[in-house]
Amino acid sequence: MLPAHPTRRGLILLGAALPLAALAKPATLRRPAPTLPLVMLDPGHGGKDPGAIGYSGTYEKHVAFAAATEVHRQLAASQLCRVEMTRSRDVFIPLAERVGHAQRRAAALFVSIHADALPIPGVRGASVYTLSDTASDAQSAALAQRENSADRFGGPSFHDQPPAIANILASLVRQETRAGSAQLARTLVSSLGHDTNLLPNPDRHAHFMVLRAADVPSVLVEMGFMSNPLDEAALRTATHRALVAAAMSRAVQSYLASPGHAARTVS
Repeated sequence: MLPAHPTRRGLILLGAALPLAALAKPATLRRPAPTLPLVMLDPGHGGKDPGAIGYSGTYEKHVAFAAATEVHRQLAASQLCRVEMTRSRDVFIPLAERVGHAQRRAAALFVSIHADALPIPGVRGASVYTLSDTASDAQSAALAQRENSADRFGGPSFHDQPPAIANILASLVRQETRAGSAQLARTLVSSLGHDTNLLPNPDRHAHFMVLRAADVPSVLVEMGFMSNPLDEAALRTATHRALVAAAMSRAVQSYLASPGHAARTVS
């Protein structure tokens, strides 16, 4: 038994018998690791909605899902972000639910993945779209009309603020979101251009309902044209889809690492 009042020599002997960890300085409290940003991938169409039907009968919904799955794999492997998909199987999901899911999960990015079709089979190449009230060209306007439904999406709520302040705050959020969307679109176009054919003026905009989340930077990627024999044949192969996915993955990682994204996250 230890004496009631241990001597100095006794304390030294007691310290010698303790493990080194017990003699170390108290550990400082560590801050919890920051949560990685969430990237929401949206494979276009699904279920009863096949999307565009290719030159040889390929369904857009299958190509979009396969490509999104590969983007998911590559981004997850980077360990720089969390990744989720709006659908994990061949099921129809309304546009409102796709966007709403990204908003509820506080996604940092929303990337909708598609493959277009036109009556003219000679048109081919990838393109990237952001939201705008007016389309950049007639083709973009027609594409948005085909993709859209009657769904409407909202943004963050400022009901606890006076109406004038709420309008200002909502406007600032929309402005920041569109700036982020435009930045991501430029990065995607640059990255896709290294590995795939691009449409002329591939950085486009139109009034896509699926891009209307006021608080989540959002883009829609058209990987090519299902109506073009060369694009469709390429998108049917895992090798080409992996190239397209790698381009998208690089662009997303570059965006998340950019000072602009960090500033928006902090604010």
